[in-house]
Amino acid sequence: MSFHWFTLNPVARIALGLVALLMSLLMGADMVFGLIPDRSDTARQIRQQISESLAVQATALLQTGDVATLQSTLRAVLERNNELRSVAVRQDGANIIAQAGEHGRFWQPPEDGSSTLTQVRVPVLANGREWGELQLAFRPVLPETFTEWLRYPTLVALVAISIGSFIAFYLYLRRVLEYLDPAKAIPERVRTAFDTLAEGVMILDKQGRVVLANKTFRNFHPAAHDDMTGRPVVELSWLVEGFHASPENPYPWVRAMESRSNVGDETLEIARPGEDEPLRAIVGCSPILDGHGRLRGCLVNFSDVTVLHRINDQLLGTLVDLEASKEEIRRQNEELHRLATRDPMTGCLNRRAFFGAADPLYAKLKEEGAEVCCIMSDIDHFKLFNDRYGHAVGDQVIKSVAKCLGTDLREVDMLCRYGGEEFCIMLPNSTVKQAFDVAERLRSAIENHAGAAVRDIPGIRITSSFGVASIKLGAKDPAELIDQADQALYQSKQNGRNRVSIWAGERSVGVEAEAASEAKA
Repeated sequence: MSFHWFTLNPVARIALGLVALLMSLLMGADMVFGLIPDRSDTARQIRQQISESLAVQATALLQTGDVATLQSTLRAVLERNNELRSVAVRQDGANIIAQAGEHGRFWQPPEDGSSTLTQVRVPVLANGREWGELQLAFRPVLPETFTEWLRYPTLVALVAISIGSFIAFYLYLRRVLEYLDPAKAIPERVRTAFDTLAEGVMILDKQGRVVLANKTFRNFHPAAHDDMTGRPVVELSWLVEGFHASPENPYPWVRAMESRSNVGDETLEIARPGEDEPLRAIVGCSPILDGHGRLRGCLVNFSDVTVLHRINDQLLGTLVDLEASKEEIRRQNEELHRLATRDPMTGCLNRRAFFGAADPLYAKLKEEGAEVCCIMSDIDHFKLFNDRYGHAVGDQVIKSVAKCLGTDLREVDMLCRYGGEEFCIMLPNSTVKQAFDVAERLRSAIENHAGAAVRDIPGIRITSSFGVASIKLGAKDPAELIDQADQALYQSKQNGRNRVSIWAGERSVGVEAEAASEAKA
């Protein structure tokens, strides 16, 4: 829960201050010069006169023994004097002879036997000696109740002076401040012209106080609708908090007035209540100089670029989306390229991609006089796997063999699934001996590890046969080189499978394999 307290305008606050000052001066003058009569002293004198006069009359009546007249006299005095509550004549050490009013209720004699402002004792003499006393109970000098205080003359006078002086001060100051208002110094046509500007404009004096703020500036923030004229700009917290100023980096208008030069391109963010997006502005400051070059103030203009920032943010978001789309397109292109160039089951190159890369590589190596070898491989008795275990197991066998073939190759080597269970490997810059060693390692890897990868059929044995051919033996193109390696592969199958053969001409298939095996041994 929030409370909206009543607040006075500046003119009323100044008037109240002047009233307080006036009352303080009056009280000080009263203490020094006694301007206000002392009510207690006046009451003491009057009551003393009443008491002495009444005591003389009571003495005279007592000497004649006329108690009835004494009683009538006391009643008459009580009725004519509002300050008197009760009165009585008491014989010394005896009862009351005559009284008027509720004397037993109001008479409260002081303990020391003296008189006070409210309890007065006057001796009554008879034959030259004290016969008794006249007792008078007066009302207190100061009021006792709130209603009495409201009618107390001194208080009424002070309140009347306070109210009258406040009204007089207020009317006078209101009239005077109209002439002193800096806003009145600016002609209305100038204010209207400033209000037509699309940019926010604020004019400051050289002390940094607001002289003028146009309509656009006042629409920047709800708090700007309040009258800012004459207020230091640093008190506009909603504005200055967006600058993050420090002693080393003062506000732009301070720098502009200190340097007597323009300051521009200052960025500002103004947080607005109820809105998620702050107002963004570019601030420029220009010092105002008179004809003699003396500083008179500063002109501060605010260019609202909130919409421009919003558009830039949207463009940045669009660029991010485009970049993400571009990355997604690139990834999809890579995926499409992979699908177009790779066998979906094994991940090896397909025949189209293989020949597309092998033909230029073969031509280049042949022109340079370098050697390139080809290895053909075929899974032994593959048809039995399909017939005995089904095509699902057959697919697992192909995947397992392809994995073994790809583990011992270089990055420049090309592995292709050439047929159903047939694979082709192109080895650039490799000799026949090196190609044979590679083929032998691959054959051993398949024999030792391929079966273990097929978990559905424990203990299954998988082997492959290999054929090796080299460009040095006269192949004119990759197709012929592959055909030669395929013939060597056929020789390996003829010789019992699970072995490596080297193509050495039509009449020497397998001879190089045996020689290479002997050399290796």
